[in-house]
Amino acid sequence: MIDEPLPEGLSAEINAVLDEAGVLTDRRLVMRMMRTAILLGEDDTDRLDLKIASAALAEMRDAFRLFAPYRGVRKVTVFGSARTLTDDPLYRQARDVAAALAADGWMVVTGAGPGIMQAAAEGAGPALSLGVSIRLPFEEKPNGLVAGQDQVVAMKYFFTRKLMLIKESQGFICLPGGFGTLDEMFELLTLQQTGKAEPMPIVLLDETGGTFWRGLRRFIDEDLAPTGVISEGDFDRVVITDSVEAARAEITGFWRNYDSLRWVGDTLVLRLRSAPTDDEIAGLNEEFGALLASGRIERTAPRAPEVADADALDLPRLALHLNQRQVGNLFRLIGAINALPSAPSA
Repeated sequence: MIDEPLPEGLSAEINAVLDEAGVLTDRRLVMRMMRTAILLGEDDTDRLDLKIASAALAEMRDAFRLFAPYRGVRKVTVFGSARTLTDDPLYRQARDVAAALAADGWMVVTGAGPGIMQAAAEGAGPALSLGVSIRLPFEEKPNGLVAGQDQVVAMKYFFTRKLMLIKESQGFICLPGGFGTLDEMFELLTLQQTGKAEPMPIVLLDETGGTFWRGLRRFIDEDLAPTGVISEGDFDRVVITDSVEAARAEITGFWRNYDSLRWVGDTLVLRLRSAPTDDEIAGLNEEFGALLASGRIERTAPRAPEVADADALDLPRLALHLNQRQVGNLFRLIGAINALPSAPSA
């Protein structure tokens, strides 16, 4: 159990340690982590399991520290093969799309390795590149653009690395690659489909005239969707293109009007850059009423928890009671909000 209690005396000692360390903010969460570590010891946990838990926590701390200074900067993660050569058209695509987004003020996050990762870091430039590398006995070493800089962190485990490559970004671009790239791409789709991650733009970028991602689309349409293992339209959240400009437009355009979301109890609050008109809200209700568990999409003022956290209080809001089974379709509503006439120009 997450909140399994410790003896009262031990809790007091933990509090004393936190007092001495000067830990005041989010103290309850820090205590929970310390309590969990103690309970792992009490459970006579296997040494290897303890090493995994200890290393994972330490790696996440290192990664959090890497990203913390750039929390207010939008980021796009670029995935792709470490084996792509510098004269490959895909290398140029990755470099060019990273350069285009960097020119718009975006930071580019990569796995810090060679190939596509190096191309993206090259396009963005060292100042706008962040790297999350993996320690392997072969193939992947931090590329020269991030190695030796303060903007790279090395991870032992793929699961902690993947968390950090996904958690901090507001857009994703995948170029053709092998098992690792496909794993990362399907992880993104799974998180979006299940609502475990907030809606984000996902672009599958190919070389000019390339068929890699079109082949995947054909497999999904012909072999996955008809069997019912995914829902029709689950792949519609993804944009497949061979155009750098189209990829850039998809990533930046997703944030044209939509800003963020927050759950307040069972109410989903969407924060926008521009307030919609009454007629536009009526149109959203007509088109997306089937996504709701009850009620209608309505304007709302910041809710009490948002006010307490001073959470984007200057932005207009829409509130709705979303059917949780429809959370994977939230990207459709966001797309419609971005396309409203009242939305800021692209």
